[in-house]
Amino acid sequence: MFTGIVEELGTVAGIEDQGDAVRLTISAETVLSDAELGASIAVNGCCLTVATLGEREWTADVMLETLKRTSLHALTAGDQVNLERAVTPTTRLGGHIVQGHVDGVGRIVSREPSEHWEVVTISLPPELVRYVVEKGSIAVDGISLTVVSVSDDAFTVSLIPETLARTSLGFRAVGDEVNLETDIIAKHVEKLVLTSPEGIRS
Repeated sequence: MFTGIVEELGTVAGIEDQGDAVRLTISAETVLSDAELGASIAVNGCCLTVATLGEREWTADVMLETLKRTSLHALTAGDQVNLERAVTPTTRLGGHIVQGHVDGVGRIVSREPSEHWEVVTISLPPELVRYVVEKGSIAVDGISLTVVSVSDDAFTVSLIPETLARTSLGFRAVGDEVNLETDIIAKHVEKLVLTSPEGIRS
């Protein structure tokens, strides 16, 4: 589990095509300070497992299913990626509960800069619309963000200077793909309502 608070921007150092998978090599510092083999690190919001570990690099194997369902398929050497270690029992939950299980891929539709923040509009796959609400939480490339507004096919977020400076959303361009993970609580509530014979009583 993660909180959607990006710890650092890593750099894709290499991509090895393995046919039905790829092996990503990522350069990093902060997330490797206490990493070990088998540990979980979120890369642009995708939970990946540390396969090999060096002093300033680590690798992860990305299966075909993950490549099909996320924006990781578009990564190239030199790209910067958002990194976050899995939470511990003593971690402050600064964002919201993020599993690292991507629900879908959106695209940057527009960016509207202002003096102190930037409003970004992101397309929303139809099957995810019901889980996104105004002032609710959503993870975009692993970043915990608050939804400002939502329509039938898109939502907006306001990015503060800290987010722009420390995450990949600072340089994502219009048309770029981003990984989306909606609130897990909303999905559980929906299932309870749909599968309960009497629904949830008020």
